[in-house]
Amino acid sequence: MNGVRSMKNNELNQRRLQATPRGIGVMCGFYAEKAENATLWDTDGNEVIDFAAGIAVLNTGHRHPKVVAAVEKQLRAFTHTAYQIVPYESYVTLAERINARVPVNGPAKTAFFTTGAEAVENAVKIARSYTKRPGLITFGGGFHGRTFMTMALTGKVAPYKIGFGPFPGSVFHGQYPNPLHGVSTADALKSLERIFKADIAPDQVAAIILEPVQGEGGFNVAPADFMQGLRKICDTHGILLIADEVQTGFARTGKLFAMEHYDVKPDLMTMAKSLAGGMPLSAVAGRAEVMDAPAPGGLGGTYAGNPLAVAAAHAVLDVIDEERLCARSAELGHHLVEVLNNAKADCPYIADVRAQGSMVAVEFNDPKSGEPSPEFTKQFQDKALQQGLLLLSCGVYGNVIRFLYPLTIPETQFRKALDIIRHSLSR
Repeated sequence: MNGVRSMKNNELNQRRLQATPRGIGVMCGFYAEKAENATLWDTDGNEVIDFAAGIAVLNTGHRHPKVVAAVEKQLRAFTHTAYQIVPYESYVTLAERINARVPVNGPAKTAFFTTGAEAVENAVKIARSYTKRPGLITFGGGFHGRTFMTMALTGKVAPYKIGFGPFPGSVFHGQYPNPLHGVSTADALKSLERIFKADIAPDQVAAIILEPVQGEGGFNVAPADFMQGLRKICDTHGILLIADEVQTGFARTGKLFAMEHYDVKPDLMTMAKSLAGGMPLSAVAGRAEVMDAPAPGGLGGTYAGNPLAVAAAHAVLDVIDEERLCARSAELGHHLVEVLNNAKADCPYIADVRAQGSMVAVEFNDPKSGEPSPEFTKQFQDKALQQGLLLLSCGVYGNVIRFLYPLTIPETQFRKALDIIRHSLSR
């Protein structure tokens, strides 16, 4: 990218600052012109390898031919009826396909919405309706959305909560296991017991909600014994377990859903992002008896389950199976982890490398103080972008880089990206 903005980019940035509010933060100083699979081109024709994928939305890449064809076909039929006014078969068929794949006990049902936050909001509604309880427990470092309920659930203040309170009540945050930061599984489970003693009785808690791998929190992977402990607590007290798979779903972790890595099953699951290959679609799936708790009309939305997005989601599921993207996710993730671990010899800032499939992250600490280093993280990110590789940061301290390449990325392009990563981490 050479780090140089053109006159066109400068002009667009000035117009953006005049036309849109500062609260919509924008990372890049260049503007997208077109995209294909794992490549973006800006308005000057510069080429970028996309390891951001619209924040984990493009597991099947930009404009996958099957997704494009499915949307075009639906576009010629109809674009909107509002499913709860005039329904359509593709919605029902997609629900059937997801019901057959979600790792929940017994028969499942699925409802579609538009955004990840909307899915989480509706999962809360369903859980409260089923249990007749108000309380919710979630975890520090978690991210669940930007609406008021999901901001309350989110365990990261800056930038998501600053100036927006007060938030809905009956939401309590436990500790999420994080060995690098000194939080064991035992510590995390004890934090829930403290909540039960100090804040809310367990028989008033509707649900415990967590990301199997925290996204914004830094790609922290839930240990198996932690998930088992949560399931035991839920079963003991009649609490529902909700897995927020908005970022982890659809082959990113090497399974269709991250919960497939565990021997416990959630009662409800939320999904969005890569579900529809770039089209806005989200879903809540779960045990049929739980999903049926709200009365008719209690769930829905004008754009919920939009037919164009539903068509795209059918194509996404086909692509994941036909191109064996779960297996490819595991393979690509293995190669990236190998590169990052080998880079430790040349980069003393690397404090940890974490991965589940292609949900890979590297965390940077100052080697002298041991403190998080968002400064080095930004330097690494900028250095990679100068060489044409787009990366995203995350983590409570902003000191983690996450890698969210399309799982359909061509092999030669992936190797080129790995070379850029090696070079950007070298002394």
